[in-house]
Amino acid sequence: NMASAYNVCFLRQGSSSLWYGKNRTKNWPMSPAKNSYPVRAYKSEGVTPTERLLADLCERSFLKLWSYPNPFNEDKDELCDLLAVFENHVFIFFDRENLAFFKEGNDPLINWNRWKKKAIDYQTRTAHGAERYIRSGRNIFLDKNLTAPFPFDIDRQEMVVHKIIVAHGAKEACENFSKDNVYGSLGVFYGPSEAELPIPFMIHIDKENPVHVFDSHNLPIIFSELDTFYDFTSYLDAKVEAIKAYDMLSYCGEEDLLAHYFLNFDEARNKHFIGTSGKYINGMTIGEGEWKDFIDLEIYKRKKIADKISYHWDKLLQITCQNTLDGTIGGSSPLIGRSAVHEMAKEPRFHRRELSARMMQSIRNFPETQQGIMRNLSFMPSFYKDKGYVFLQLKVDGITDYENEYRPTRQALLEVACGAAKNKFDHLKTVVGIAIDAPKYAETNSEDFILMDCNDWTDELREHYEKANEGLGFFKTGVVEKRTVTEFPVVEKPKVSRRVKVGRNAPCPCGSGRKYKKCCIGRK
Repeated sequence: NMASAYNVCFLRQGSSSLWYGKNRTKNWPMSPAKNSYPVRAYKSEGVTPTERLLADLCERSFLKLWSYPNPFNEDKDELCDLLAVFENHVFIFFDRENLAFFKEGNDPLINWNRWKKKAIDYQTRTAHGAERYIRSGRNIFLDKNLTAPFPFDIDRQEMVVHKIIVAHGAKEACENFSKDNVYGSLGVFYGPSEAELPIPFMIHIDKENPVHVFDSHNLPIIFSELDTFYDFTSYLDAKVEAIKAYDMLSYCGEEDLLAHYFLNFDEARNKHFIGTSGKYINGMTIGEGEWKDFIDLEIYKRKKIADKISYHWDKLLQITCQNTLDGTIGGSSPLIGRSAVHEMAKEPRFHRRELSARMMQSIRNFPETQQGIMRNLSFMPSFYKDKGYVFLQLKVDGITDYENEYRPTRQALLEVACGAAKNKFDHLKTVVGIAIDAPKYAETNSEDFILMDCNDWTDELREHYEKANEGLGFFKTGVVEKRTVTEFPVVEKPKVSRRVKVGRNAPCPCGSGRKYKKCCIGRK
């Protein structure tokens, strides 16, 4: 039993319709993992309609296991409207709907000041207070009776706090205020506290202690375009970096800033950024309509089409998270903390696209005609260079005891495969294993997960897995296929005859959908 001695953690769960369709599923009886309890019984779904919307959107990005609506402090007061924690990042959400603009007869500026006071100013002060409470180290609970502790330990020294205000109720009034307002989104200005201007529908935020403000229009956009922990956090980090770098940063809607972010990429750092490469720029304004123009570009449309397959990865994660919340998942892995599912949840959207595609290709490639015991093993690199995934499909005829005989055998094979992957690819520090029954043959299915920590990979471990792999031959044969994956899929650029002159304002011949002067005019 190498699992107990060499930091190999298992998760095991009953079957789902993930690999087939809604009509092919069966829940195998599972023994709960050690120290598990049904968190779902204590988890709120949100109180108001807008809170429930926020909870639903956050569950898509942070998944069910890492986001909790309506947590309470030790005084039995609601701490915030939603608290999400992933690794050292803490996301504090406050949601407020204010209907001040629906009162007829009042001056629009009076209504604006009333709305802003309740929906923005008060919520901002409360968000700062929630951060202070969390940093104090006092307890957090899922229920008002203080019987269910918040399931994560928060490192107060290392945590990065993101305070997010979601303000509803100003969209229609904002659209009516100016015909130039495309979507009715709130404008935002980050600058010194003394620089506040009394302009309706433009929110001033102190750059020294910033919060993020989303509204009814751009909240769904943000969480649909940045629907992984990595993508959402990368955007917020880039935004805070720009707020600190410039004396002022303003934009007409959060969606416009998001478009600017997507269109700016630093190849040296391999990440998007907000701002400009100019060294002597001390302020920046993002114009109205950037998002509207961006979603009309072919590069955006290609990305949305390419991303569709990536949600297979999300479905696998969501099923496992739900089983964890229900207390019906088995195994030796800690449910709250570092686990195989935790590592899988760290992948960005574009890399989930490739991981899902490789899994689906492996399922299609599983042989269909042979009898007896058959297997298919794939290795898939992570977005993170020191991590990789092993995907094992197994077919065994004549299984008599699925849970007590067959499944432990499948888990043992998966462990050997993960060890063989580490021996094959020596740079790996973490190997995540996923095992299922070959969908081409199985009427029902289940998933086993392994998290193999390879940071202390001794000669003894190497020799153990080499010996265990002698009769199995995992990764002894096969071809390593190298692929380049990009967030925004590119198409092969057509060759342009040098004798054809392209106008500066004409569509770029590369097919990006942008003007030639803003795309390839300076490229050779």
